[in-house]
Amino acid sequence: MKKDRWLLRAVVLLVLSAGLMTTASLAAEAGSSGDPLVTLSYLNDTFFNTIMQRVDQKIAERTGQAIPGGTSSSAASFTVVTLSQGQTLAGDVGCEVMLRVGSAVCVSPSDPGLIDETTGSTLADGASLVQNHLYMMTIEGRGVRASSATTKVLARGSYTVA
Repeated sequence: MKKDRWLLRAVVLLVLSAGLMTTASLAAEAGSSGDPLVTLSYLNDTFFNTIMQRVDQKIAERTGQAIPGGTSSSAASFTVVTLSQGQTLAGDVGCEVMLRVGSAVCVSPSDPGLIDETTGSTLADGASLVQNHLYMMTIEGRGVRASSATTKVLARGSYTVA
């Protein structure tokens, strides 16, 4: 009879210790100081994405623009460009211009010339720009020629003046 109590006590002690160990392991937070093990999937899926988002935010803060897939050497904000009559501003793909003072016409070897982002239409070669409309150059070789003595445009992106 005493042997049965000893066996019963051993079984109860074993069940209690198993329960305590299970509770302690469930209470430990993954990746904490109590459980410092970090898996490769955590690094690839969570940590790496968080770090990359922070890097993109810092780059965007410093350059003043959002950077979806890399860096760009073009201007992040608009620059005032003053053109004399007959001068041409030729922009790279993605360059945007807005006519502010004077008058200007579209310069394009083929259609479409410029995209009028304000109305969603296109502008053909020789057509006049409308003041305060935003135009984009979507193909190389597009530009804006000043047709008044003093023309001022806002330009964003890479461009050359000739």
